[in-house]
Amino acid sequence: MSNEPSLKRVAITGGAGYVGSALVPYLLDRGYEVTSVDLMMYGDDVFGDYSNHPGLRIVKADIRDEPKVTDVFADQDAVIHLACVSNDPSFELDPELGKSINYDAFAGLLRAVKSSDATRFIYASSSSVYGLRDEPDVTEDSPCTPLTDYSKYKLLCEEQLQKTDMGDVDWVVVRPATVCGYSRRLRLDVVVNILTISALARGQIRVFGGEQLRPNIHIDDMVDVYGLLLESPSDLIRGQVFNAGDENLKVNEIAELVSDVVNDPILEIVFEPTDDNRSYHINSDRIRDVLGFETSHTVADAVRGIVEAYRRGDIPNALDSSAYYNIRRMQEVKL
Repeated sequence: MSNEPSLKRVAITGGAGYVGSALVPYLLDRGYEVTSVDLMMYGDDVFGDYSNHPGLRIVKADIRDEPKVTDVFADQDAVIHLACVSNDPSFELDPELGKSINYDAFAGLLRAVKSSDATRFIYASSSSVYGLRDEPDVTEDSPCTPLTDYSKYKLLCEEQLQKTDMGDVDWVVVRPATVCGYSRRLRLDVVVNILTISALARGQIRVFGGEQLRPNIHIDDMVDVYGLLLESPSDLIRGQVFNAGDENLKVNEIAELVSDVVNDPILEIVFEPTDDNRSYHINSDRIRDVLGFETSHTVADAVRGIVEAYRRGDIPNALDSSAYYNIRRMQEVKL
C-alpha cells in the first residue's frame, strides 16, 4: 500500500468501534486522512496516542442524523460504513432501535455518500446473512436465508445498495466472518474472545452446545481487508460482494484451542446444552482469487493477543466492565 493513497480522505462510521479502533490507526499509518464518525459510547480514549494524530478528525455524531452525516462526508474520497448495533443479542435488546440504526438510516447515509466527493463506498454486511447452511462451502452466490432481525437488515441494506443509483461512486459489500482478537475497544461478547476471557478470568470455559460451526477472522486480517478494498482498482471491486473469513471451527474446537494457548493446568471445559444451533461456514476464495487477499493471522493468534493483553493488565475488570459488552453499555447509556 502506497504512502500517498489515491483515495486520501476516508470517513469511517463506527470508527471508534471494535474493528474501527484498529482500522483508524492502520490507515493513519499509511498516509490517509481519517474522519471517525461515532457516538463514542465506549469513551474518548479508544485511539490511544493516535487521538492527537494530525490526520485524524473525530466527529461525535449519530448516523441517523442525515444533515450532520452529509456535512461530514462532503469532502471525503471514500466512506467505510461499519456503524451498526452489532450482533443478534444486542439487536434483540431493542429491535426498534436496532432497525433505526442498521436499516432506516441507510437510505440517508447513501444519499450523503452520493452527494459528497466520495468515489468509493465500502459496506460492512455480515456472513450471518446466509443463515443455517448444510453445504461445506458457502459462497457469495449461495442463497441468503437470514434467521434474525440483525442479519435480515444487513441483507436488506445490501439489496437497497444494489438498487440505488450511486452515480460515480464505486461500491463494494464485504461479509465478514466473526472477528476475533485484541483491539483497544475490545469486545468480549464474540465467541473466540468470550471463551478466552472466561478461561483467563474464571478458570473455566463454558461451551453451550459445541458442534456449531463458526467462521472466524483475526481483527488484523479484517483491517487488511478494508485497506485492500480502498486500494483495489475500481473494475475489480465495483458492485461486488466478498466473503471475508479464515478458519471455520466448531465451538468445541475453539474451546480446545483456547485451553491449549492459556495452558493453565486447572482450567476446565464445561459443556452445556443450548437452543442456539446456528451453524454456518463460509468460503472466502473469491476475495483471494480476485484481489489476492490471504490471511496472515490465525484464531490461535487472536487468543494469544487477548491472553497477552490480559496478563499485562490491559483488560481491567474484564468480567464486570460494560466497556467490553455491547448490551451492557447500551443499557447504561440508554441508547
